[in-house]
Amino acid sequence: MAKTSRRELTVSMRRASQVPPSAPQKHLDVFANPAPERDYVIEFVIPEFTCTCPLTGQPDFAQFTIDMVADRLCIELKSLKLYLWSYREIGAFHEKVTNAILDDIVAATKPRFARIRARWNVRGGIYTNVVAEHSAPGWTGRAVVLGGLDATPQAASG
Repeated sequence: MAKTSRRELTVSMRRASQVPPSAPQKHLDVFANPAPERDYVIEFVIPEFTCTCPLTGQPDFAQFTIDMVADRLCIELKSLKLYLWSYREIGAFHEKVTNAILDDIVAATKPRFARIRARWNVRGGIYTNVVAEHSAPGWTGRAVVLGGLDATPQAASG
């Protein structure tokens, strides 16, 4: 059996006592839109979203696609990652999670348009897809969304 050196033990203890570089957070950080005069679509693809089933406590997995036409504010990416991570231990139905995330994005950024497409993994032989949208009152730029990202082929679900 190999002996552990004092140095190896010290390094191991130091790593074990360090705080992780990031942790889940319940807020979204934002930054100023660099082109607020233009309608353009920002697409976030989150292939590994996780929460828990409120009835069984088992993990639920989904792929989220968030399309957004920003007004004055954009979502900072690391903040979005940490925010979505905060759902990992939360028990909620697919419809609730999808709509809650949209509500938080709208509250943080007040976008011209936002859509979340949540493609949930199979549960009991059934796939669930939830789509939730927000449009700012009076916003007429729908063609930028319909002519752009909506035309891209959907990922095949198995």
